[in-house]
Amino acid sequence: MKIVLTSVLVDDQEKALRFYRDVLGFEPKLDVPMGEHRWLTLVSPGDPDGVQLLLEPDVHPAAKPFKAALKADGIPCASFAVEDVHAEHARLCAAGVHFTRPPTPMGPVTIAVLDDTCGNYIQIAQYH
Repeated sequence: MKIVLTSVLVDDQEKALRFYRDVLGFEPKLDVPMGEHRWLTLVSPGDPDGVQLLLEPDVHPAAKPFKAALKADGIPCASFAVEDVHAEHARLCAAGVHFTRPPTPMGPVTIAVLDDTCGNYIQIAQYH
């Protein structure tokens, strides 16, 4: 068994696509119309057959309260590995990304937490 898909609940799929593709650097994989919404996935650069990230609309009645509770407590909904968290933090800050936590050593990792503009906090992590 292996993980092939994970999702991030987003308030606007097009806005999320622009952020995750144009700012974070993920590459589009699938974009299938599904009525009012889309099956919209991205993959890591250079890994087209890797784990897909689904930009899932937060339309389920439980989604918005769940996202709000996580955000109120400062809890990221996802974590993405990076080679150099300090360099990635600097690159994203220069692109206008708001961080709620700067690079912070946490045992075997250094993490930083950013706001994805779609209702979520995302953690980036460099493993040592």
